[in-house]
Amino acid sequence: MSRRKRAVRRIVPADKRYNNLHIQMFINRMMYGGKKSTAQAIIYRALEIVEEKAKRDPVEVFEVALRNVTPAVEVKPMRVGGSTYQVPVEVPYARATALAMRWLLETARNRGGRNMAEKLSSELLDAASGQGASIKKKDDTHRMAEANRAFAHFK
Repeated sequence: MSRRKRAVRRIVPADKRYNNLHIQMFINRMMYGGKKSTAQAIIYRALEIVEEKAKRDPVEVFEVALRNVTPAVEVKPMRVGGSTYQVPVEVPYARATALAMRWLLETARNRGGRNMAEKLSSELLDAASGQGASIKKKDDTHRMAEANRAFAHFK
């Protein structure tokens, strides 16, 4: 990891079907072994299932789910005077979005179901309605930050 320069943020083009930046970022995070077409097929199928079940715009459901899972604060370990404290810090937008996508994918993969498209669609619907494992992960993160609020002055 270089200490000289800050890493340059690459611009991710929007996805082809929905012209949405977050969907393209999600596809990129979902991809295994460079198989982007497989990841695209899974996500697009999941969004079709969401549309069938929710009778709403699937992109809107996806964005609401992402917004509901996005954390506002997290804890970072900081060493002060020989002991390590869990210090609550606000999460920058890019990291918060990345965490939300990672949590959605992780919980969808661990979910029971027939195939990944169905598991992902169920997780998106749950997250959009404010429940599910990814929402629990966000709540746990917020609860941890709240519990360690006494150490906030160490920032």
